[in-house]
Amino acid sequence: MSTRIRQLTLWAAAVVALAGVFVLYTRPTILVAVSDLVWACFN
Repeated sequence: MSTRIRQLTLWAAAVVALAGVFVLYTRPTILVAVSDLVWACFN
């Protein structure tokens, strides 16, 4: 695979990941669930 195709693939994956995180942040119940999981790690 050429360097250009690999670079475009990595950029596309990063954009998809960021879009997915943005969608999750628009749902408050997901944020509460994630914060509860993080809190449980230190409890």
